[in-house]
Amino acid sequence: MSTEAIPATAGQRLPRQVPYIISNEACERFSFYGMRNILTPFLVSTLLLYAPEAERAGIAKDVFHSFVIGVYFFPLLGGWLADRFFGKYRTIMWFSVLYCIGHGCLAVFEGNRTGFYTGLFLIALGSGGIKPLVVSFVGDQFDQSNKQLAKVVFDAFYWSINFGSFFASLLMPILLREYGPAVAFGIPGVLMFVATVVLWAGRKKYVYVPPAPPNPHSFMRVVHTALMARSPGEGRGGLIIAAVGVVAAFFMLALTPRLGFVAAACLALVCLLGFGGYGAQLQLERARGPHPDEAVNGARAVLRILVVFALVTPFWSLFDQKASTWILQADQMTKPEWFHSAQMQALNPILVLVLIPFNNLVLYPVLRRMGVEVTALRRMGFGIAFSGLAWIAAGVIQLWIDGGDAVSVAWQVLPYVLLTFGEVLVSATGLEFAYSQAPASMKGVIMAFWYLAVTVGNLWVLLVNASVRQPAVISRIEETGLGEAAFLMFFFAGFALVVAGIFAWYAKRYPMQDHYRRA
Repeated sequence: MSTEAIPATAGQRLPRQVPYIISNEACERFSFYGMRNILTPFLVSTLLLYAPEAERAGIAKDVFHSFVIGVYFFPLLGGWLADRFFGKYRTIMWFSVLYCIGHGCLAVFEGNRTGFYTGLFLIALGSGGIKPLVVSFVGDQFDQSNKQLAKVVFDAFYWSINFGSFFASLLMPILLREYGPAVAFGIPGVLMFVATVVLWAGRKKYVYVPPAPPNPHSFMRVVHTALMARSPGEGRGGLIIAAVGVVAAFFMLALTPRLGFVAAACLALVCLLGFGGYGAQLQLERARGPHPDEAVNGARAVLRILVVFALVTPFWSLFDQKASTWILQADQMTKPEWFHSAQMQALNPILVLVLIPFNNLVLYPVLRRMGVEVTALRRMGFGIAFSGLAWIAAGVIQLWIDGGDAVSVAWQVLPYVLLTFGEVLVSATGLEFAYSQAPASMKGVIMAFWYLAVTVGNLWVLLVNASVRQPAVISRIEETGLGEAAFLMFFFAGFALVVAGIFAWYAKRYPMQDHYRRA
C-alpha cells in the first residue's frame, strides 16, 4: 500500500461483510484452479484410455479448451440474470450450487465420460456465471464514505486468486498421483462447498443493489436502431453487411458435424459480432435522435474497443495452452520422481506477484526516464509479442525433445517467464484500457466482451487442432521435417507475432479517450 493511502484509511475499518466475500473468493479460486490444473493429465492418463494413445493428447486439448470456452462465455448469462432479474447475491448463490454439483460429478464419475463431462459443463456454467458478479458485488458494499478502502479489498481479491492458483498447482497433481482422481477432484469440490457456505453465512450483513430496469439506450438497442434506421438518399450497406454475418453464422452452425458444436457455435458468434459490428459502425450516426449523443458515442467507443479485443484473442490462445500443451510437453521431459508436470503451472502466479511490482516500481519508471511513453496500447502490443517469444522458446525445447535429447523440465522456466510477462502486460492492462475508453453506461458491456475475447482465443486452439487432423495438413507438416507438436508451437508463435505487428499499426491510429469518472 502506498504511503499516500494511509492517511485516507486511518481510523476506518472494512465493512464487516467484506471478509465473507474475500473468503468465498479464495476458496472458489482454489477449487477452480485445483481441478483445472489436473484436468489435462487426468484426461490423458485415465478418462481417454479408450482412444488410441497417439490421439489422446489431441482429444484432451479439445476437451480442456472447450471447457475454458464455456467458462468465459457464461459470464454473459450470469451478468444478464443478475442485472435484469435476480440481483448479484442470489445469482451467485444459485450458480454456486451448480458449481458444487459439477465438482461432485467429477469426483463420482471419474470413469464415466458422460457423467464427467456433465460435471465439466456445470463447473463452466457455475464458474462463468459468477465470474462477473463477485467483484462487482464486493464493490456494492462500499459508498462515498469508505470508497478509498475498496482498493485494499480489490488487492486482496487479486492476491487470493494468485494465492489459490499457486497452492492448487502444487498440491493437486500430488493428490491425483497419490490418492487418485476421486480425492483430487473431491477436495476442490469441498472447497467450493465451503465457499458457498461462507457466502451464505454473511447474507444478513450484505448491501443489496436491486436489478436495474431495462435500459432503452443500451449498447444493443443503439446498434439495432443504427442497423434498422433509414436515412433519406442513403443506402443500407451496414444492414446488408450485418445480414451477411447472419448467413455466415448459419453456415458455421452447419459445420457442427465436422467442427463440433462448441467450435461451430463460437464461429457463428464471431461472424455475428464481426459483420454486425462493422455494419453498425457504418450506420451509427442514424441512431442519433432516437438515442442521446452519449449513448451513440458510447456505442462507437465499444465498437472501437472490440477491434482491440479481437487483436488480443491470439494471446489467449497461447496463454491458456500452458495448462494443456505445455503440460503434455513437460511429460516428455526429465524431472524428479516426486515432481508432476502440472506443478510447473505454480510458476505463473508467483511470477505475476513478482512482475507487477517490478514493472510498476522499476521497469516503467526507467523507460519513462529514457523518454519512452509506457501507454496501455504499447504494453498490450508488447505483451502479445512476448507470448510469441515464449512459444518460440517452447518450440526450441520441443525440437530438443524430438531429437532424442534428455531435456530437464527446468528449461520450461524460460517460456513461463516470457508468457507471464506477456500476461501482465496484456491482462493487467486490458481492463484498465477498456475502462478508460468506455463511457460509464457501456462499462458493463466492455467486461462481457473482454471475457468473450478469452473464449475466442480458445476457439483458435480448437480450430487449429481440428485442422491438423486433416490428411493434407498432416502431409504438409511432415514436409517441414518438424514433429506435429513443434510445428504447432512455432505456428502459434508466428500467429502471435504477426498479430502484434497488426496491433501496433492499429494502436497508432486509435483515438484515445478519457472516460474516468470525475471527482
